[in-house]
Amino acid sequence: MSGTFHQASWNEPVIFEKSVEGVRSHVPPPVDPKIRDLLGSVDSLLPSEARRSAPLNLPRTPEMQIVRHFTRLSQMNYSVTLGTYPLGSCTMKYNPLVDEIVAGMPGFAWLHPGQDPRTVQGALELMWELEQWIGEITGMDEVTLQPSAGAHGEFTGVMLIREYHRQVTGEWDKRHEMIIPDAAHGTNPASATMAGYKVVVLPSNDEGLVDLDALKEAAGPATAGLMLTNPNTIGVFEKNIEEITGIVHDAGGLVYYDGANLNAIMGIVRPGDMGFDVVHVNLHKTFSTPHGGGGPGAGPVGVKRELADFLPVPRIVRRGDGSFDLDYDRPKSIGKVHGFYGNFGVLIRAYAYIYALGHEGLRRASELAVLNANYVAHHVKQIRGFSLPFSKDAPRMHECVISAKQLKEETGVTAMNVAKRLLDFGVHAPTVYFPLIVEEALMIEPTESESKEDLDRFIAALKQISEEAYTNPELVKSAPHNTAVGLLDEYKAAHPTTLTLSWRMYQQRLKKTQ
Repeated sequence: MSGTFHQASWNEPVIFEKSVEGVRSHVPPPVDPKIRDLLGSVDSLLPSEARRSAPLNLPRTPEMQIVRHFTRLSQMNYSVTLGTYPLGSCTMKYNPLVDEIVAGMPGFAWLHPGQDPRTVQGALELMWELEQWIGEITGMDEVTLQPSAGAHGEFTGVMLIREYHRQVTGEWDKRHEMIIPDAAHGTNPASATMAGYKVVVLPSNDEGLVDLDALKEAAGPATAGLMLTNPNTIGVFEKNIEEITGIVHDAGGLVYYDGANLNAIMGIVRPGDMGFDVVHVNLHKTFSTPHGGGGPGAGPVGVKRELADFLPVPRIVRRGDGSFDLDYDRPKSIGKVHGFYGNFGVLIRAYAYIYALGHEGLRRASELAVLNANYVAHHVKQIRGFSLPFSKDAPRMHECVISAKQLKEETGVTAMNVAKRLLDFGVHAPTVYFPLIVEEALMIEPTESESKEDLDRFIAALKQISEEAYTNPELVKSAPHNTAVGLLDEYKAAHPTTLTLSWRMYQQRLKKTQ
């Protein structure tokens, strides 16, 4: 396995450093006089303090140099189109190119969100159908597509729970606690706290599942709800899920489904049938839309009928004559949670993905994701230094969490060292040190996209790293060796005083050092 991967490494300056005075990359056509007059009239409406006095400090670079610059940068990058990307819990699926092509069709790409609904009937119909499909997949009665990310969907869902207790039970002032397992995604407690709730941490039992006795003790008159993902963050299905939701409901609370792991069960079982009242879906995880970089994303939220009146406005409605419209007349709504209606381009991709696969295809995707995760877990737990914590005999779902605790104790090589060494084999590092209940955690999610051959290469890389850890640990500790950027000082790289986020910031810091 060694020496099979070498990432491109260009000594590439930033684009501003390639700038040459007097050079132009593109000559725009002359502006129509009528348009020039229109722009002038608009400019005159701006207050003087809002007008730019100095020219834009843009790089002056020929087109060919621009193309070469960004091509070189892309060669120094890593993506799922280059190799295996087993980033646990983030679900780095391959995005089918057909979905990208559909989203780029002029009839979709050139729409404006401010258009009259009568002129965008096709777009409204697409979103209305997508809502119905997501509702059917999750077992929910009503769906909104507005939230622009998974965490945004979480916050929206928790706000819906709060509104339910304000308008239906009248117990908003009493029900101020949100129960969240200790293995939950970090955004769960963040979303609950932002919505004004006190977080009650629920410990996991020896199997890595919800501790029923602890849940019974925590649930009570102050409980607004429980936030839970199933299968959980360990990658194991909560076998007592109906009892769990029943305990919370009996206490007067609602149950929220974190849809981060829906890709393990879609087409097989539905959160709504397990007893969940609110669901959010990560389109980038389950339905293969772009992921990362802060957007664009989408985190639709589905609810049972009792909470439908509180969904954000506008709602997409189908009129009696078959036409579609946006309905703002929802007095019980929590209001808007996103400008316009959401990230439409992302919604198109999810629609195309679901349309292409259908019910049988979605189920097959989940089955393959589960098969791949179990295949990896079966082989990696047999490698020296690695173990499979919690519920050792329980099948994993879409992901598996491997512990490198033994490897660290016997060689000094940590999970972080293993992750960085994997980069030398052309494999992206898995998530490390999460969930927090697993020491030296390596969270691996191969997704259904990876072939057996690619998984075998990944497993072989872990085997070689284990052998290196026991024979030459410094080789692993000093990795990566074959990447464009070598081993970093992690603290310095993440510290705010060392971040240089713009050319202007770079110039300012340069002046201070001169």
